[in-house]
Amino acid sequence: MKVDPAELSLFVEVARAGGFREAARLNGKSASWLSQSIRQLEEQLGVRLLNRTTRSVVPTEAGARLLERLGPAFAEMDAAVDVVNGYRERPAGTLRLNVPTIAARLVLPAIVPPFLAAYPEIQLEVMVDESFVDVIAAGCDAGIRYEERLDADMIAVPIGARVQRFATAAAPAYLARRGRPVHPRYLLSHACLRSQFPSGARPPWEFERDGEIVRIDPRGPLLVSAGGAVDLAVDAALAGVGIIHLFEDALRSHLDRRALEPLLQPWWQSFPGPFLYFPGRRLVPAPLRTFVDFIKAAGHAGA
Repeated sequence: MKVDPAELSLFVEVARAGGFREAARLNGKSASWLSQSIRQLEEQLGVRLLNRTTRSVVPTEAGARLLERLGPAFAEMDAAVDVVNGYRERPAGTLRLNVPTIAARLVLPAIVPPFLAAYPEIQLEVMVDESFVDVIAAGCDAGIRYEERLDADMIAVPIGARVQRFATAAAPAYLARRGRPVHPRYLLSHACLRSQFPSGARPPWEFERDGEIVRIDPRGPLLVSAGGAVDLAVDAALAGVGIIHLFEDALRSHLDRRALEPLLQPWWQSFPGPFLYFPGRRLVPAPLRTFVDFIKAAGHAGA
């Protein structure tokens, strides 16, 4: 069965956009035209690819399997076409990054503005996602993750500060009411503000001092999704609701103005900074190659 690649590309766009209206906004076609095109593709294949409701468009099981296979294929096609970019005087094209919220807030702000100023013909698309997705299947060229989340077959380039720490802190009002913990295990009797990943996993709070590692799973009045909802946990900590355990850089401004007080500082655990990663088994698109060269030259790749 011969299927028009353009129709398959439309299916990928609609599935990733989560609806016909959003896909239409992105590619300039009408939502009704896209809907009719997908129906024609479904009729040709003899299987429904998308479940449509008034509120959402979600791939069927068959559609999800097709999307899973098409994502890498279209990524390879884009990379192949992008070879032509190597013959341009200035690199151009689209660079798609999949990053966690913490990287979007703490790593990219120092890099993105000068990069876009230096390469105005490159368009940067940043997808913030706390799930540990396959970047190619998600339609991205590269991602930012920490070392423990990297697959072995990935090329990893250091990006941002090479050493980071988790900080533990609370507002003066909370400490006046509940006292200061003097050991990580004392946190088990305190109100702690927790986060969890989309998978439902709740990372333990980990501390280290003189080679001793302590991992605890404290309880508290607030549980938020890792990523954007962490702001709510920070606000709650500032209001004296409980103790927060987060990236030091994310709390630095509050610590500096003493709205939050550091706790258990000798136990704060250091860890390697994040990496820009991408598959080593495929052609590197010109925008990504330019971005890698930029972060290395500008010193954003760390020591």
